[in-house]
Amino acid sequence: MDAARALFAELGFERTTIRAVAKAAEVDPALVMQYFGSKQQLFQQAVRVTPVGDGELTAEELVEQLLGTLNVKMGALPQSSLAMMRSMLTHPEAAASARQVLGSQIDRLAEAIPAEDARLRAALMTTIMLGIAVGHQLLELEELREVPQDEIARLLRPSLRALTGAQEERGPAVS
Repeated sequence: MDAARALFAELGFERTTIRAVAKAAEVDPALVMQYFGSKQQLFQQAVRVTPVGDGELTAEELVEQLLGTLNVKMGALPQSSLAMMRSMLTHPEAAASARQVLGSQIDRLAEAIPAEDARLRAALMTTIMLGIAVGHQLLELEELREVPQDEIARLLRPSLRALTGAQEERGPAVS
């Protein structure tokens, strides 16, 4: 599985072969096929991500938890995440896996958002964080790579808080 994750992360779905995975794992390609059945099933297993902590969160805790993931998104991402990000725009199986993982995250985030359009808000928050990971990891945008994570968190915090809808629930601020 480590060999598959590394190759999918480096090459994406299309350019990774069962033969290459088997060679990297120092096993026979037939063994890979016996355990996984197909390249698609191997990919699904390789990109499976363990969900981040469950439990009920307040809107503020939700924002801080998301901002706490910046160290992962801007650090050494798990190879399963890199593999999914490299492949999700070019291969239908990878796109389906990405939608499933992101859909689960959206469901979890929506539970903590006190608004009628909680799923939309959660989807926006999720795609903001995904965009940061893509910009930093795959596009290597200097603007994201040269700024400390706490500065990015400082700039993101107000928008993520606004998306939770918690301010709206309390009503407008009085001047």
